[in-house]
Amino acid sequence: MKKYLFLIVFCCVALFANAQSKFEYRMLVHKGDTLKYRLLLPVSYNPALKYPVIYFLHGSGERGSDNEAQLVHGSKLFLDEENRKKFPAFVVFPQCRADDSWTTMLKNNSISRSFDNQRQPTNAMTMLLRLIKYMGNSYPVNKDQVYIGGLSMGGMGVFEIAARKPGLFAAAFPICGGGDSTNARKMNKIAWWVFHGDGDEVVLPEYSVHMVDALKRKGADVKFSLYPGVNHNSWDNAFAEPGLLPWLFSQRR
Repeated sequence: MKKYLFLIVFCCVALFANAQSKFEYRMLVHKGDTLKYRLLLPVSYNPALKYPVIYFLHGSGERGSDNEAQLVHGSKLFLDEENRKKFPAFVVFPQCRADDSWTTMLKNNSISRSFDNQRQPTNAMTMLLRLIKYMGNSYPVNKDQVYIGGLSMGGMGVFEIAARKPGLFAAAFPICGGGDSTNARKMNKIAWWVFHGDGDEVVLPEYSVHMVDALKRKGADVKFSLYPGVNHNSWDNAFAEPGLLPWLFSQRR
C-alpha cells in the first residue's frame, strides 16, 4: 500500500514540475509594486500571428510570492498537448500576494460575504489590470479573444474585473465565486459560464445564483453549472467539462 501511495505522490509531484517547467517565470514591476505571474506561450508560437489570451485567477489558498502555488489548480487543463494544439493561446497565471486579494469583497463572518465594487480596487487588482495592458501591448494578442477565469477568491475577482473593464473580455468563467449583482448591466455583453457546487460550505452557491439571475435579467449570455452534492472544490468538475475550452474559444468580443 505504501508503495502505491508513494507512486501516486511521485506522479503528482512530477505533473506539477511539468507545469512549472512549461509556464515561464515572469514578473511585472510598477513603481515599487510587483506582480509575479507565469506565462504559457502558444504551442509552435509564431510572433507574426495573433493569439487569444486567457487569464486565470487563483484562490486565497494559493496566494504568496513563490510564483508557483497559483499553478496548483487549472494548469493541467492548459498544458494538455491536445488542448494546446487545438486551442493555441497565451495562458497567464498571476499570483496575488499573501496580504492582498483580487477582490474588494468583505467577509462578514465565516460564510457571509458582501460585495461592493464602488470601493477602490485592491493593489492586486490594479496590478492585474496593468499586466493585461502590458500583455496586449507586448504580445500579438487577439483583442477580440481575451478571456478571464478564476476560482473562489479568483472567481470573485472575475466578476469584479469584468465590472471594472466590461469592454475588455469576450468570455468569463468564474468558479465558486460571487460578485456585486448591481453591476450586471455593465457585464451583459460578456459570454458567461458560471460554476458552483450546491454543497459549497465555504462560498455559498447563492452568490453565483444571484449573479447568474442578475446577468440573465440584463440579457447576458449565461451558462450555469450547479453540481449536486459538490462542496467547494467545484473546480475539479469545471475543469473536467469537455465543452469548456471549445465554448471559451468560440467566443468573440
